[in-house]
Amino acid sequence: MPYANNAGARIYWEESGSGDPVLLIMGLGYTSEMWHRVRPALSEHYRTVVLDNRGVGRSEASSLFFSMKDMADDAAAVLDAAGIAAAHVFGISMGGMIAQELALQHADRVKSLILGCTACGGREAVSAAAGVLEVLSARATMTPEEGVWAMAPFIYDDSTPRSRVEEDLAIRIRTFPQPESYLAQLRAIRSWGSHSRLAGITVPTLIIQGETDKLIPPDNGRILAEAIAGSELVMLKDASHIFPTDKPEASLAAILRFLKSR
Repeated sequence: MPYANNAGARIYWEESGSGDPVLLIMGLGYTSEMWHRVRPALSEHYRTVVLDNRGVGRSEASSLFFSMKDMADDAAAVLDAAGIAAAHVFGISMGGMIAQELALQHADRVKSLILGCTACGGREAVSAAAGVLEVLSARATMTPEEGVWAMAPFIYDDSTPRSRVEEDLAIRIRTFPQPESYLAQLRAIRSWGSHSRLAGITVPTLIIQGETDKLIPPDNGRILAEAIAGSELVMLKDASHIFPTDKPEASLAAILRFLKSR
C-alpha cells in the first residue's frame, strides 16, 4: 500500500484512472472511502488520487496536536509520492479548508481548486446553529453508530433516499476514527482561518455549496466567492452538506464541467 511521509506522519493514498491529476481531500473524521459515489466517474477521465487525512483510516499522525497547514503539507507530500508536480484539487468540508491552505502554501502544486461545503473559518465564517455544533463536539463521546446517526440529519437533505444514507453510514461506522484523532482534527478546524489571505488564491476556483447544508451554512460559499477573485459559485438544489454522496449526479455535473474547461 502506498504511503507518503511528512514530518513523521504516514499518509495513506491511492490512485485510479489516468489523465490530468485530480486530488480529492475528505472532511472531518472521514476516510477516502467516502468518495465512493463520485470517484469512479472522475477516474474515467482523470488520474484520481485520494488520501486519508492524518489520524483517520490507514493514515497515522505523529502527534495529536497538528494544524491545517500540517494537513496541507500532508497533501503536498502525497503529490510528491505520486510523482505529480501539480493537480486539480477538490476538497470538501475540512478537506476544503485543507485545499485552501494547500493553494496558499503550495500555490505551484495547484492547477485549479474546487471548494465544496466549506468555509474560511475564523470570525468571518457563518457558524452552524448551536444544536448542530453541540452534536459535532459530542460525537467524540459516542459510539460510532450513535455518532454517525446523530449527525445524519445535518449532512443529508430530506430528499435523499434512506438506502443511500444507510449505505454511507455503514462505511462511516466501519471507518469511524478514534475519539482523540477526531478531536485533534476538530481542534485544527477551530484554530484556523483563511479570510484575510484568500486574495492570495489566484488559480481558477469553483465553489460548490448545498442549499440545505446545516453544518456549514450556504452563506459560507458566498463569502468565499466574494473573497476569491474570479471564482464561480454553484448552489446545489436539494443538497445538504456531504453533497458528493448526497447528490452525486448534480455534483459530478458541476465538477466535470469545471474540470473539462481547464
